[in-house]
Amino acid sequence: MDGLLTALDKVLAERRTASPDSSYVASLHAEGLNKILEKVGEEATEVILAAKDAAESGDADALVNEVADLWFHTMVMLGHLDLDHSAVLEVLDDRMGLSGLAEKAARKGHNAPSESA
Repeated sequence: MDGLLTALDKVLAERRTASPDSSYVASLHAEGLNKILEKVGEEATEVILAAKDAAESGDADALVNEVADLWFHTMVMLGHLDLDHSAVLEVLDDRMGLSGLAEKAARKGHNAPSESA
């Protein structure tokens, strides 16, 4: 799966420098970080709504599509900040084998966003 994310990172980096008139990704970058963050927020909300719908209907197709949109826009955000998916995968890899509670406790002194996170 890392190969797919690497390929997507490459495409996103190439499109970042394209004309905003011809590339959605370039247009997001041209509008700046706040626009990209707005899109990430919109997509996160759409994931939540689709998950609720999937729980009721048993049909997860819309949910999977919304998660793909969220991941895409999150990768655009990372690229805008000169990061890529590998930094996220490293964190996830470091967390493998830890219980969620132990991992959260270990983060309390390291940039933990809040007690409810």
